Amino acid sequence: MSKPAEAPAADADAAPKKSGKKSLLMGALAALALGGGGFYAVYSGLADTLMGGGKDEHAVVEAVVGKVAFVPMEPIMISLPPGSSSKFLRFTGQLEVEPDRAEEVAQVMPRVLDVLNTYLRAVEVRDLEQPSSAARLRAQMLRRVQVVTGEGRVRDLLVTEFVMN
Repeated sequence: MSKPAEAPAADADAAPKKSGKKSLLMGALAALALGGGGFYAVYSGLADTLMGGGKDEHAVVEAVVGKVAFVPMEPIMISLPPGSSSKFLRFTGQLEVEPDRAEEVAQVMPRVLDVLNTYLRAVEVRDLEQPSSAARLRAQMLRRVQVVTGEGRVRDLLVTEFVMN
C-alpha cells in the first residue's frame, strides 16, 4: 500500500509573515506632516491669502448668505394648563426674508402672531419641554408662517426666545 502524501506544513511555516507596522507608521507620519502643514498655513495666514484674503468680512458673509432682512416678531406669552411644571411659555422670534419682501411680511404680522399663538396653545406641554422636539416645533411654526405670508416670502424662522417658567 502506498502512504498518503503529507501536507507541506514545514513550507508554510517557513514563509515570513508580513506585518502592517510599516504601513501604519507611514500613515501616521503622513497624517502628522499634513496636519502640521495645515496648521502652519492657517497660523501664518497663508491659507487666507490663498483663499482670496483681503476681502472684508461683510462681503464674505453676504456672498455666502445672500442679502437678507429680519422682521422682528412681538413676544408671544402663552399660559400653560394647570398641572404642568411651568405656568407660562414666552416665545420671541424673527423672520428671515428677502429685503424687498420685509414690508409685505410686516403688514401681515398680526396673522403670523395669530397662527403661532394658536399653534403653540395646541402643542402638548410634554412636547414643549423636550429639547429634542425643538427642531420639529420650529419647522412646524415656519411652515405655518409660510402659509400665512405666502410662498417665497419667508426663508426661515429664527427663535430668539423660548422660555418656560
